Amino acid sequence: MKSILIRDTTRQEREEIVRQSLSWCGGGCENCSSCWLGGGKVEDIYQPYIDGEKEISEINQEYQASYQHGTV
Repeated sequence: MKSILIRDTTRQEREEIVRQSLSWCGGGCENCSSCWLGGGKVEDIYQPYIDGEKEISEINQEYQASYQHGTV
């Protein structure tokens, strides 16, 4: 498996990684106002990864922490 770290991927590859990762839920987020994670559009949650600002693991940790503390 190829690395998904920002340093090892291009923006286009990161967009595809997020798109493929979201395909398990049907990928129809444009018609979804609140997915089971409770954050609205899931692809927006991962925009900092696509933009090369935060790794997926960082985003997941932050989201889990806010979810556990009831801020989401």
